[in-house]
Amino acid sequence: MPKTDQTDKTAQPVSLEPDPQRWKALAFIAIAQLMVVLDATVVNIALPHAQASLHISDANRQWVITAYSLAFGGLLLFGGRISDLWGRKRAFILGLVGFAAASALGGAAVNEGMLLGARALQGVFGALLAPAALSLLAVTFTEAKERAQAFGIFGAIAGAGGAVGLILGGVLTQYVNWRWALFVNIAFAIVAAVGAALYIHEREEGRNRDRLDIPGVLLATTGLVALVYGFTKASTPGDGWGAPITVGMFIASAVLLAAFVVVESRVKAPLLPLRVITERNRGGVYLSLGLAVIGMFGLFLFLTYYLQLVKNYSPVMTGVAFLPMIAGMIIGSTQIGARLMNRVPARLLMAPGFVVAAIGMLILTQLSVNSSYPGTLLPGFLLLGLGMGTAFMPAMSLATYKIAPRDAGVASAMINTSQQIGGSIGTALLSTIAVNATTSWAKSHHAATPALVAQAQVHGYVMAIWFAVGILVVSAIIVATLVTAGRDAVVPPTGGVGEEIGEASIPVIAH
Repeated sequence: MPKTDQTDKTAQPVSLEPDPQRWKALAFIAIAQLMVVLDATVVNIALPHAQASLHISDANRQWVITAYSLAFGGLLLFGGRISDLWGRKRAFILGLVGFAAASALGGAAVNEGMLLGARALQGVFGALLAPAALSLLAVTFTEAKERAQAFGIFGAIAGAGGAVGLILGGVLTQYVNWRWALFVNIAFAIVAAVGAALYIHEREEGRNRDRLDIPGVLLATTGLVALVYGFTKASTPGDGWGAPITVGMFIASAVLLAAFVVVESRVKAPLLPLRVITERNRGGVYLSLGLAVIGMFGLFLFLTYYLQLVKNYSPVMTGVAFLPMIAGMIIGSTQIGARLMNRVPARLLMAPGFVVAAIGMLILTQLSVNSSYPGTLLPGFLLLGLGMGTAFMPAMSLATYKIAPRDAGVASAMINTSQQIGGSIGTALLSTIAVNATTSWAKSHHAATPALVAQAQVHGYVMAIWFAVGILVVSAIIVATLVTAGRDAVVPPTGGVGEEIGEASIPVIAH
């Protein structure tokens, strides 16, 4: 069997003099990341109004979300490889322009098909943009302390963007029009693209110019799309986990992804070099973060319904209610994670972070119809945000731990893929748990009054949240077991083209 992970012995040391425009570049990378992350929750809040405006049926409304997640989740690895091949700055700007155009198309939609097509197109360009953003960050900040600060800011935005989207979506939907939940992306994209053109600089020697692995692209894309689609059908009324289409999608996904692994182990220039995921620290991060996001996505969904349907909050007040979680994420990421990353091993931030988040989630299992915001929701939100923010920051840095510059794009795509697939699984899995628990409680208590129906709904949410608590505990165990990186986890990708970074430092040529 041909060897695929040969080290390029002719690789020359790479100059790592800090880019004088790096902090300005970070601002525009962060704006792009915020746009991608908050887009999902902005659209969630606006969805009921879009459905009514375009006369979308209840059976088809889920496709406004699913069309995006299918394209985004299925094409992330391809997008990461393209950014390595074309250049990360070029892929970043192209992703921004395409995302803005797709958002404009969706905002101007005159029928269901036009909106669904625009959402799928957003996913395509988002899959190009997201890994380019993270890999640009990984190769731009080359000094350990600054790198920790940069990833702290990026991690805070990645973690809090979803909640920010709830607020922005509520304001735009309630006071303007649902279409602005899509049009708003144009402003973000223009600012980020202009800033990128002016302030982002990328070294040419970090490119991966190997021939594109077409079989790998096809197998990975179809396998991931089948996986996401299977979980989507599992949570769809009328289908469920035992439906032939659901089971068929899971089987197809397993076969396609297994074939993908075989192909990647044999081709000369794989789409996903197996060295990217077999390094235990990176593998542990991808797995633990993907699991943690399962709980987070479900929580946003349930608590949005809880606040609006049970507590009668307006869309704007629902978004405001999540502000303490945003504050916790920002503090955890920038004040705890960024400050301690150079002083303690990454696992001593990530594992406790997931545990603190699990405690916050545990508090939320005490929800009832009459729960007060200060007594239950506020402390739960604060601890959940603080823990996830602390864990996100080193996770983002470890995504490119000891990675060669030529692999930075695909390694960055993997962290996004784990989150996207985790979010899709979380929405389907926890929704199914909540619906089944609600139905069972309603039947056993003969829920016929509005008060009992509300209690049944809350019971379902609580059962799903208990499951999320367990997932966060498992994430902490995975980190404690697999992540062994020390304080060098903030060391950037510094090897020559094709060279995996070892424990020893790589020579640096000063200009």
